[in-house]
Amino acid sequence: MGIDLSVNFNKIKLKNPILTASGTYGYNTEFDDFIDINKLGGIVTKAISLKPRLGNEGDRLFETECGLINRIGLENVGIEKFLEVKKPVLDENNIFYILNIAGNSFDEYFKLAHICEKENIKAIEINVSCPNVKSGCLEFGTDPKTLYKLVKGIRKRYKSFLIIKLTPNVSDIESLALAVQKGGADAISAINTVKGLGVKLDYINNKFTKSFVQGGLSGKCIKPVALSMVKRIKEAVTIPVIGIGGISNYKDVLEFMCVGADAVQIGTENFTNPNVTEIILKDLENFMRENNFETLEDLKRSLRL
Repeated sequence: MGIDLSVNFNKIKLKNPILTASGTYGYNTEFDDFIDINKLGGIVTKAISLKPRLGNEGDRLFETECGLINRIGLENVGIEKFLEVKKPVLDENNIFYILNIAGNSFDEYFKLAHICEKENIKAIEINVSCPNVKSGCLEFGTDPKTLYKLVKGIRKRYKSFLIIKLTPNVSDIESLALAVQKGGADAISAINTVKGLGVKLDYINNKFTKSFVQGGLSGKCIKPVALSMVKRIKEAVTIPVIGIGGISNYKDVLEFMCVGADAVQIGTENFTNPNVTEIILKDLENFMRENNFETLEDLKRSLRL
């Protein structure tokens, strides 16, 4: 029996619902040695800003139980270098990608959106939710009025598939989701990382030494938070939701679809198991075949009964 795993988002169609999450994959073919990228629904690139960014100084990563705290600071090559060096590789290898973009001001976001429209980039994800940069991103993603203004402005400049990535670090995710929908976005992705603090403590020569890494917590430990947020978002809006947060196997994918996700992004697990996306895809397809689900839509309907 042929299994139809496709996801139709009107402006774009994914061959299946398995995507990589921004910041955990790279720009184009970095995972070539581990997976067949073209088997996936697509990749979401590392966040791209208007100008290159060096990221944060000092410790950037802190491993926790079942998770990872990062304070990378959106280090990236900038949009000009992306278009010159990274995009041609994506195009040559026929890789479907969603370009994640981040800015420090309305003007930066609007300029990036205009460039993406001009360069005929088929889908973009707007990062308004990174908790480990000094300015930009999170400050746009926590106030509904500001977020609406940003999304509406981007929509005027970019006509293709527009995704807004929301933060969990708020009390009222529903008002943000509604602002995104009202502003004209095609979909919401959620969640970005949860604010966290890593503490490294040693006792040497009768004295404590300590260091801290404060940034965004990701990994299996945030899955319950992500599931709750996706469910709340889906109950508030009618546009599609892409679930992110702690996904490491096909059963996690089923849980996210159960609460309303139409597709998913795999993030931190890529570091532990770099072929996890292909494994999840294969296991999901096998589950559907063994249980007589012919299409992904059939599966989602059954999960949501």
